[in-house]
Amino acid sequence: MSRSKVPPVACFGEPRLTAGFDEFGSLDLMAHEEVHGPVSPLSPAALLRLAEDIQLKGKGGAGFPFARKLRAVLESSDKQNLPPVVVVNATEGEPASWKDKVLLTRAPHLILDGAALAAYALDADEIVIGVADDGVGEDSIAAALSERRMPVQTGIVTVPHRFISGEGGALVNGINGAAHIPPGVKKRSSDSGVGELPTLLSNAETYAQLALASRLGPYEYSAVGTSDEPGTVLLTVTGSAGRPAVVECPAGTPLREILELCEVPAGPGILMGGYHGKWITAEAATKAEVSRKGLAAVGGTLGAGIVVPLGNDTCPLGEVAQVVQYLAAESAGQCGPCRLGLPDLARSVDLAVAGGATADVVRRAAGVIRGRGACSHPDGSGRFATSALEVFADDLAAHTTRDGCGKRVKGMMGLPSTPDSPKYRLTVDWSRCDGHGLCAVVVPEFIRLDSNGFPAFPQTAVPTWLERGARKAVQMCPALALRMSGSE
Repeated sequence: MSRSKVPPVACFGEPRLTAGFDEFGSLDLMAHEEVHGPVSPLSPAALLRLAEDIQLKGKGGAGFPFARKLRAVLESSDKQNLPPVVVVNATEGEPASWKDKVLLTRAPHLILDGAALAAYALDADEIVIGVADDGVGEDSIAAALSERRMPVQTGIVTVPHRFISGEGGALVNGINGAAHIPPGVKKRSSDSGVGELPTLLSNAETYAQLALASRLGPYEYSAVGTSDEPGTVLLTVTGSAGRPAVVECPAGTPLREILELCEVPAGPGILMGGYHGKWITAEAATKAEVSRKGLAAVGGTLGAGIVVPLGNDTCPLGEVAQVVQYLAAESAGQCGPCRLGLPDLARSVDLAVAGGATADVVRRAAGVIRGRGACSHPDGSGRFATSALEVFADDLAAHTTRDGCGKRVKGMMGLPSTPDSPKYRLTVDWSRCDGHGLCAVVVPEFIRLDSNGFPAFPQTAVPTWLERGARKAVQMCPALALRMSGSE
């Protein structure tokens, strides 16, 4: 899906966040007030009570209770006698996610309403809205700000459109003028965030949900959803879907109904929660409900509401390998698990695709980095890779015991094209190849010998870190049969 074009929006049940989209397309201030009505400021106690009554949790992936964040900022501000800052995280750095960009471009005033409610209750001095520099959403939120008066000074800060730029600590660093990477140590923004002030930082959808709840009240808001997760959920459904879309649905909706709505064909597995999420089987998807509890029950995770199904005509391990390579390249590189562990994990997954590694090799590489990173990036990347081993066990066996699964890597995971992406492929001129086997000795990480002693390697591009070895193998081939060419 193009990074410049926001996907269509669908709704399962009555629209809330997406109300008015059918009639107005995107809602300017007049349309927004016509659809949603006015919003009234709330006291700190009233806002806390509302957030607790609707059990509002962060929609950025971690699912941290919003009321606890709010209370922590209130206490820290009072203790330090410092005015707080409200930060809206609308960066959405994960390529597979589009829900926040839908809100930015089509319902920006809902986000601003929620931020204004929080700023008023906290008696904040400033609101900062973080957006990515990909050109999607910044103009829309700026236009919305020009249409209205906010309770405090409100500004927009752009950050590089990278996977790690959306991490809370990385966003605070960027706003403060530092590098857009997570801090090397655990640090609570509620104690010291933007400008070293107590900072309330939450996801764009979280603020939009808060704005809805303030209008509806806790009882009407909780009329849909589940008892422990009231309200609606925004999902980004892409991958093999015949009708990819951002879908709003009540929490607790059967996942199979969302997949049917988006015309998802039968396939081997579905990624739930994004690149730091988990894969689930097609069978598990028929039993799952769209909620944190419902997806956890089948081994998945809701995360940031990302749903990426794969079709039967796609090589699952090849798709997984591309994402792990991307995650390794996207790290901050400031701790050992990121600098050394993630490239090693990527190599182990590539080996599995090439048939030269078992599931245990990948699990060991993931185990080395578990719990040791300065942020959650290594753990999330390892979780993504290891869950794939279980769901795609048959595919892994085909790669390990035969010459692969016979399916193409189609680029279904929504990855952007980056300068660090692999660019070269190996080919063999079989009229020349005599099966000397030297190439497999020179670059065993990528080339192995089949049962007849001839070279075998995956049809994917050569990973960046193996290009040097691949070139050496080409140069040393006695029969001049091995070739390396640039990929399209």
